[in-house]
Amino acid sequence: MTEAVQSHPLSDIRPALNLAQVKTNSDKATVLAALLADQQRRMLESPFWQAEDRERFASQNMAADPRWQRLAVASDYAIEQLGKHPDWLVQLLAEDHCLPVADAEDTIRQCADENALKKLLRLRRHRHMVSIIWRDANRLVPTLETTAALSDLADSSLELALQWHTRELQKRYGQPMGQDSDEVQQLVVLGMGKLGAGELNLSSDIDLIFCFEEKGETRGGRSVISNEEYFAKLGQKLIQALDQMTADGFVFRVDMRLRPYGTAGALAPSFPAMESYYQEQGRDWERYAMIKARVVAGDQAAGERLMAMLRPFVYRRYLDYSAFESLRSMKLMINREVRRKGLESNVKLGRGGIREVEFIAQAFQLIRGGRDRRLQQRGAMQILPLLVDVAEMPVEVITALQTAYCYLRDVEHGIQMLADQQTQNLPEQELACQRLAWTLGEQDWTQFLAVLEAHRSQVREHFDAVITLGEEEEAEDSDEEMWATCWISDQLDDSVVEWLAGQGFAEPAAASQALIDLRESKAWLAMQAVGRTRLDAVMPVLLAAVVRYPQPDITLKRVLGLVEAVLRRTAYLVLLQENPLAVEQLVRLSHASPWFSDQLSRYPVLLDELIEPAVLYRPLDKAGLRAELQQLLLRVPEQDTEQILETLRYFRRAQALRIAAADVTGVLPLMKVSDNLTWVAEVIVEQILDHCWQQLISKHGRPLREDGEPCNPDFIVVGYGKMGGIELSYGSDLDLVFIHNADSQGETEGPERRIANQVFFTRLGQKIIHSLTALTSSGLLYKVDMRLRPSGGAGLLVSSLKAFEQYQLNDAWHWEHQALVRARPVAGDPALMTAFDKVRQQILARTRENDTIKAAVVEMRSKMRDVLASPATLPAFNLKQDAGGIVDIEFLVQYLVLANGAKHPSLLVWSDNVRILEAAVAADLLTPEQADTLREAYLFYRGLANRLTLVDDESGMIAREQVSAYQQKVEAIWQTQLG
Repeated sequence: MTEAVQSHPLSDIRPALNLAQVKTNSDKATVLAALLADQQRRMLESPFWQAEDRERFASQNMAADPRWQRLAVASDYAIEQLGKHPDWLVQLLAEDHCLPVADAEDTIRQCADENALKKLLRLRRHRHMVSIIWRDANRLVPTLETTAALSDLADSSLELALQWHTRELQKRYGQPMGQDSDEVQQLVVLGMGKLGAGELNLSSDIDLIFCFEEKGETRGGRSVISNEEYFAKLGQKLIQALDQMTADGFVFRVDMRLRPYGTAGALAPSFPAMESYYQEQGRDWERYAMIKARVVAGDQAAGERLMAMLRPFVYRRYLDYSAFESLRSMKLMINREVRRKGLESNVKLGRGGIREVEFIAQAFQLIRGGRDRRLQQRGAMQILPLLVDVAEMPVEVITALQTAYCYLRDVEHGIQMLADQQTQNLPEQELACQRLAWTLGEQDWTQFLAVLEAHRSQVREHFDAVITLGEEEEAEDSDEEMWATCWISDQLDDSVVEWLAGQGFAEPAAASQALIDLRESKAWLAMQAVGRTRLDAVMPVLLAAVVRYPQPDITLKRVLGLVEAVLRRTAYLVLLQENPLAVEQLVRLSHASPWFSDQLSRYPVLLDELIEPAVLYRPLDKAGLRAELQQLLLRVPEQDTEQILETLRYFRRAQALRIAAADVTGVLPLMKVSDNLTWVAEVIVEQILDHCWQQLISKHGRPLREDGEPCNPDFIVVGYGKMGGIELSYGSDLDLVFIHNADSQGETEGPERRIANQVFFTRLGQKIIHSLTALTSSGLLYKVDMRLRPSGGAGLLVSSLKAFEQYQLNDAWHWEHQALVRARPVAGDPALMTAFDKVRQQILARTRENDTIKAAVVEMRSKMRDVLASPATLPAFNLKQDAGGIVDIEFLVQYLVLANGAKHPSLLVWSDNVRILEAAVAADLLTPEQADTLREAYLFYRGLANRLTLVDDESGMIAREQVSAYQQKVEAIWQTQLG
């Protein structure tokens, strides 16, 4: 039974054009006559035809030869070539079967340079192609002989070019040698797709994979390079020899995208690299592609060893029914592509096309090929007859599929031979349609379409019986499917670019290229198959979310940076895959500010914070922060300092993320943002102080006070500047001062390893600073500035309260008293905090000469402006340092406190500028209008500074016209108070 199917006379289903039938219809005869006359004119008017050629053409009445007429109807390309080579027509008519072709190897060996090689290869290609088209148009050979001849042409062209370039390359680099075997290595060229199966069509590209067996170096040349570099150079030369368009055309278009890692992978990987890739990362479609792989040039023996090595990847030892689902997914993807690009008339990809016949054969190859070696063949026409036994398919079904396949391939060749164009779409122009119908032996286009539809319907019926697609196949593309297509496209596609443009992208081609670049990145290439599957599920959802916000181009760039950062951490891909709300928040926040995408890219663990939006946009108060931090630390051993600090870093970033999310969405006003950021810093400093204290007293015991009682801890951390003024922003440093209240001459209680109290507290301060500033892979907590301590950098790291008071009373500069205005205890012993506040107020309440303090403040501000302010002529305004900016307001407030604190104690209660301004109004030092202006300007400037931080701008500069109104008012008040 099987033999009967295998011996099906395929040549019988290839009728030639019957010119007599055409001539019975006057209209058709007129069209045919005009076409033949035009083709004759084009050929004879070629400058390559001499008078004797035209005389011979006329005397032998070649124009009346039905073989030439069929060729003229079928192929403009062939007529063009005969116009350049009049002797070819004479030979074709004489030989009837093919053009005699001389042995090319010796001729090519004589090529002096690459240009000569390219010219010879292209001339050889044209000669073969004309011969093949002649036989095909006149139905002198069956379909499979045409495809085999085209495949042989590709094989020989590859081999000839490879031999020539190998000789040339070895003149410079010598021979590539294996590092273990010490044997000469050769390039192996694998043909994939139709070339691998020996089923090449008339204008097909050739899918290739270059590889070599063993790593090593070249030997015997003028310079030494690695085998990888050598074979990459050889591969590039081989591609240029065949693919490059010259004045003589091309030989074959070359496609290298099927190699491991696609266009991002090595051009010529080694065998071990090939084996590792397919074993660890090979995907279903690559199994499908590898079915047809064949060594088409180069080292045949080594290539067969490679194929044996890869066979387990392609053919499973068990019955692999998952192949049905894989092929079904591939076919659905193709169908979506067909609908999107309007390829319904494509005889390869469209409904009932060539690809569906191949899928039927390859489904059983993938499922049963590991057990039944008969199925380990490459061509669909070799596999189909076997399905009678293997799959118990009826003989008539196999016959119908074989007949349809050959007819479809004939149609494909008829389309392509017309102009040597790589297409499988039915023509649209009326004359081209009629010519295709005649080439296929049909009387007219209507009859041709009827025959074609009958074959396609047969194929679809049997395809559906094997690989059921169901209703989903016929459904219109959903947005999700379109986004999936955008993601998986491995080259710029007009339909994808058009879709992205319709979704609001200003530069859709750039957006598509960004997705392609991500799929070709090193991080993506290093992913395991399971990670890629997860990413494929996440990306359509992510892309769909991006276009729900304005300026999707910018948002996409930010989001893709994050995606690339987490490619090797598939747990985060699982998080995004299983939490659509997290994806939505990720895109929403990335759209709002690059700060979010940067933070999440650097610290992907923060993605956990996106899972619950209700929590994300509701930052905690100080008590809540303290409680949450305690809960986090309960999971960490008390002695594990490193893990404690990692927990604190995560806590700080997670809380900053929440605060920023509430900030950019308008949930928190500016002052609340600063409050929350300051509270976060405070609870972290509290925790670090406690941890460092416990570490030190476990070694040395507690320091003793002057009354002999142990400290508990009689130590405080004082915040200055933004920390003291409860005005921290996202990137603020911490200005800190350490104060203790122990006996400065005493020592710790021991009982062992006693140390001096001053040493103890110095170490405590050092540990706190180290804990805050230690830089690890997860970053640092805060930058710390200790220069505001007594005597600055030259002073002790930790002072006693008594020493601090004496310094402030007797030795401090005016600017140090200014800084004390914004000083506030933030962590440590409550009693000592109270004592510090009393000392602070006592110092600030000292009576000062107004002119003296005014002069000191103005002088200090002038020095700062000279060094830090930007020229007034610049269009940009420095929010902090320019006249009328933040520092002017701060200095105004500090002046009011220092000049009037003795008379108005209410000025000394608070350390933040806004509440001091309120106290200044109550003391009649400012009018309500002045205070409102200063407060509004101060908050406006700080809000702008925060926004600059969130858009990754640390310059502190803003367009001057944006702030000119406030700037002028602040400068006027400055003149009134300090002028």
